[in-house]
Amino acid sequence: MKAVLNGTVLAESDNTVVVEGNHYFPPDSVNMEFFSLTEHSTHCPWKGDSSYYDITVDGSTQSNAAWFYSSPKEKASHIKDHVAFYGVVTVS
Repeated sequence: MKAVLNGTVLAESDNTVVVEGNHYFPPDSVNMEFFSLTEHSTHCPWKGDSSYYDITVDGSTQSNAAWFYSSPKEKASHIKDHVAFYGVVTVS
C-alpha cells in the first residue's frame, strides 16, 4: 500500500492494518519529513484518543490530514503509533 499526496509518497508498506476501512501504516513506513504534529485530537470509545498531523508537500499544507493513536485502548493496541490518512491523501 502507498499513501500519496500531490505525487509525493508519504508512506509505503506491505503490512498496513485495516481498521474501519482505514489503512494504518506502521511508523517505520512513514516519511515523517512531511508531517508536523498538531494540537487537534479526537476520542474513539474503543480505540482511545487520537493525535493528528498536518502534512506539507511542495509548500502546501493539508491540516490534520493524518492521525494516530500513541496510547490506544487494549482492543486497538495493534495500531499503536500507526498512521492513517483522510481522503485528501490517496491510499492504494
